[in-house]
Amino acid sequence: MVKGEPQVPCLFILGDSLFDNGNNNNLITTAKANYPPYGIDFPDGPTGRFTNGKNSADFLAELLGFDKFIEPFSTVKGVDIFRGVNYASGAAGIRDESGIHLGDRISLNRQLRNHNVTISRMSTLLGNKTLTKEYLSKCIYIVGMGNNDYINNYLLPQLYSSSHMYNPEQFASILIQQYSEQLKTLYLYGARKVVVFGLGGIGCVPSELDLYGTGDSVCINSIDSAVRKFSDKLEPMIDDLNSSLPNAKFSYINSTSIAVPDPSSIGITKLREPCCEISGTIGEGQCKHGGGVCSDRAAHYFWDGFHPSEAPNKVTAERAYTALLSTDVYPFDISQLAQL
Repeated sequence: MVKGEPQVPCLFILGDSLFDNGNNNNLITTAKANYPPYGIDFPDGPTGRFTNGKNSADFLAELLGFDKFIEPFSTVKGVDIFRGVNYASGAAGIRDESGIHLGDRISLNRQLRNHNVTISRMSTLLGNKTLTKEYLSKCIYIVGMGNNDYINNYLLPQLYSSSHMYNPEQFASILIQQYSEQLKTLYLYGARKVVVFGLGGIGCVPSELDLYGTGDSVCINSIDSAVRKFSDKLEPMIDDLNSSLPNAKFSYINSTSIAVPDPSSIGITKLREPCCEISGTIGEGQCKHGGGVCSDRAAHYFWDGFHPSEAPNKVTAERAYTALLSTDVYPFDISQLAQL
């Protein structure tokens, strides 16, 4: 990791399993990853990260110059909260009910309440609310939400009513409306530099392909078109937040633009098969406890049935930090945001 001062005093992380680094470990849920083979390439072994090594939040902390990873809310103590806190939780969504069939998870609303707890602790330690607000305004917040509102809600019509009540356009509008309010709450709590990660290609995830049995096609178009209705509304939402909230600097990371255009250029040749042995039923997608893993981990895009391996996580973080294409980020990348 880079030595010296980090570029921002703290980094806060809100999200789902793509960012979770242990908040689900003690919850009653199947959405957890604190067992082998998860973490097989991570220095501390299985920690609750849903991948073989580092997730993209870990890489972003490194790129911003932090000398240690940001700790999960479930275990962070004392003055460590001043470096930031990771609130992310596997299976969590913008909507409270998303992922409920898997067990407990910390929805975005609950993550915001946890952040409020952190702020109270900070104010107590600093003895001053104004100082706390001033400090928080310099930090970077990364938010990655919405995947589970599709994978573990809208796309499971047998378990959730949302797809019976709303067509894809209506559901996307409702999600954006709620997400926008939640991001405004984060702003009211003192956040000014907020990075919003878009959704990846949910229709190309191995577990979805299994569930829908698509034979050889690489992605399921009906899923991708439903998710695109949400993604297309993120940029206008960012514009709206930046124009309506004084000093707000919200930025959007376009995960579809970042998706490695030619994966073989970074040695990824296997785009569909998960690297770890998958447990149980079709469409479940978690690694089997103590199950086998592939030997060519760097060649696999997916680690398990849902989550990318360390190599694509690194690309995501690097491109979000320093945009390569003008479509990667809007209006700033994270390195620019850190300087503002």
